[in-house]
Amino acid sequence: MPPGRQARTREDAAPVIGPLLAAADLRASAEAWLTSLATERRLSDKTVEAYGRDLRQFLTFLRDHLGDPPAAADFADLRPTDIRAWLAARRGDGLAGPSLSRALAAIRSFTRFLEKTTGTRTTALTVVRGPKKRHALPKPLSRDAALRVIDAEEIDTGAAEPWIAARDAAVFALLYGCGLRISEALGLTRSEAPAPDTALRITGKGGKTRLVPVLPAVAEAIADYLRLCPYALAADGPLFVGARGGPLNPRLIQRAMARLRGALGLPDSATPHALRHSFATHLLMNGGDLRAIQELLGHASLSTTQVYTEIDENRLLEAYHAAHPRA
Repeated sequence: MPPGRQARTREDAAPVIGPLLAAADLRASAEAWLTSLATERRLSDKTVEAYGRDLRQFLTFLRDHLGDPPAAADFADLRPTDIRAWLAARRGDGLAGPSLSRALAAIRSFTRFLEKTTGTRTTALTVVRGPKKRHALPKPLSRDAALRVIDAEEIDTGAAEPWIAARDAAVFALLYGCGLRISEALGLTRSEAPAPDTALRITGKGGKTRLVPVLPAVAEAIADYLRLCPYALAADGPLFVGARGGPLNPRLIQRAMARLRGALGLPDSATPHALRHSFATHLLMNGGDLRAIQELLGHASLSTTQVYTEIDENRLLEAYHAAHPRA
């Protein structure tokens, strides 16, 4: 046990977030923090789950590193070497740079909450830098490939029934034509099925609401699906359903895309989410305003949207080197 730390009895410890043992005060703070992430900051369930998992792993490390179940007071005694040892251990477990950065962000968030609610300050985190970000550019589809992906006739080759091919084409049309995330498309209800030249009101990450115009081709694809769908869809029920009439599982859309990759000779990067990247990239390449694209995608920060300008610049450089006589 590091010098200056006092051992605590087992009675002082209590389980926190699953099987992990920690002191009762830390358990209460952890649970309150996760609740605040979901209710006050309105982070998505998956983000809250990931942050909770990061904290659980950090506290597990502290239990082994310090020799006792950690308490809130231990956070004030943490040294930069403790934090670096944890980062090294997580990297040794195979955690990549982006996941390490997220884990460090989760711990920073928790320590800020701990300082705000209990006055316990963790100064060690102020001098520890996260791993350098290696920014991977999104990989959009080409214009022709994207148009083939949303073609029901192309999808029909791998679908069991025509209505399923029409359903998959309608989902892909929403991803590419409106820039939706797959969870946003599958979260639409029957009453929200758009008409041509209208707008969809989408609630995305963090509860952020945006209006997305609906192109006639997208509305037509959805209308074709509804015309062929054998089920009577309740107004407040899901717009897209599976073969048995229940809510459509996103894995089925991913499998449909996998079949198309093989049939159309597309790269492994051709995923449902790549259609959202294609939406943004193709708008930008055709003169779309970056701020408008940010709003359409529902990005909280313009810097998130700016990554698409790098794709455009790279393609311009590739065209220059391929075509210029002096390149």
